[in-house]
Amino acid sequence: MAQLTTPPASWTERYPELGTGLVSYEDSISPEFYELEREAVFRRAWLNVGRVEQLPRRGSYFTKELAVARTSLLITRGLDDRVRAFHNVCRHRGNKLVWDRTPRDETRGVCRQFMCKYHGWRYGLDGTLQFVLQEEEYFDFDKADFPLVSVHCEVWEGFIFVNLADEPAQSLREFLGPMVRGLEGYPFHLVTERYAFRADILSNWKIFLDAFQEYYHAPVLHSQQQVPALRSFENGFKVPYFQIDGPHRLISTGGWKGVPRHMMPPDKLYPIERATQAGLMGPWERPDIPELDPANLPAGINPGGLDPWSITNFQIFPNFVILLYERGWYLTYHYWPTSHNTHVWEMSYYFPPSRNASERIRHEVTAVVSKEAGLQDAGTLDGTQMGLESRVIDRYPLCDQEITVRHLHKVVGDWVRDYLREGQGVRA
Repeated sequence: MAQLTTPPASWTERYPELGTGLVSYEDSISPEFYELEREAVFRRAWLNVGRVEQLPRRGSYFTKELAVARTSLLITRGLDDRVRAFHNVCRHRGNKLVWDRTPRDETRGVCRQFMCKYHGWRYGLDGTLQFVLQEEEYFDFDKADFPLVSVHCEVWEGFIFVNLADEPAQSLREFLGPMVRGLEGYPFHLVTERYAFRADILSNWKIFLDAFQEYYHAPVLHSQQQVPALRSFENGFKVPYFQIDGPHRLISTGGWKGVPRHMMPPDKLYPIERATQAGLMGPWERPDIPELDPANLPAGINPGGLDPWSITNFQIFPNFVILLYERGWYLTYHYWPTSHNTHVWEMSYYFPPSRNASERIRHEVTAVVSKEAGLQDAGTLDGTQMGLESRVIDRYPLCDQEITVRHLHKVVGDWVRDYLREGQGVRA
């Protein structure tokens, strides 16, 4: 494949609806906008809450805390093998149903029934109410009328999605659209060794998403992880391929100026990378798994036909990222709002199961070095939030390499405007 060359028109100008003017960040600093966003976006969009590997057998379950929706979810795999989602609330007196050490902590396990810690009501994995203490004391009571409150739940390529709307406007596949569905056929089921981290971040969720959906900052913020040519601010770094489809975005590149990590000069790598032959872009040796050979991957993974191709970054609206690497692994990021200027960042790194200690070490090194790059991004966010909240500046210029930033804020604004146009009001 030939290296894609950028056409004369800029990437941003290919999507004229985005415009090229200054951009407001009021959507990232306004408590009032956050309340609208909670309703207009996070109660209407399809949200990824995990993967099927978190439900490895019948009877498996996990809980998911969604502060942005002021609810807790219970995700189960029933005895019929079906994945379901429910609000994690007992139908009797509103007690949180499933929790372990404290009601605010997420938990997981395997069981046949869920029992409320307050009055002992019990529910099946399918949400049906199965036992009521002193049932004869209730009036005109039928257990069939009091199942757990279900949540729309669909599984796509092993990813579990929920939608909190009473009736979703689109099915999950319709919502994902053709660009994201270009991932279909990737062997996620073979890449199941997971390393997970989370952090509390002092910024609006979109501010961190912005940092991970443009690489314009890489030569500056990640200078210690780059080859010498990238350390020149004058040279910069240009992503060779962007794509927008509906509310979603895609960024694809061949590596830092086409230089794969495993081909960098040894003195420009961390010592641990040289010792283990693994690092930021993954283990240097690709897994011996035919399905993970780039030649066998779905065309949607590298839609620009880049050669060399290194990574493709799928930004799935509103807050979910899947980043696939040519070296045969992938990561996911989630940005879960907790207020107008705080959020929880979740990181998961996935590899084919280790066959020996050397592979396990390479996977762990990759996860740690990649996390370090993410933490470098996170280290600027408090300062960004503080600067924006000063409101000294109310409009900001964005370059062509920040087309995805421009797009995210436009889409969020559009969803809020559509919500207000429908006259829904704000739920208390």
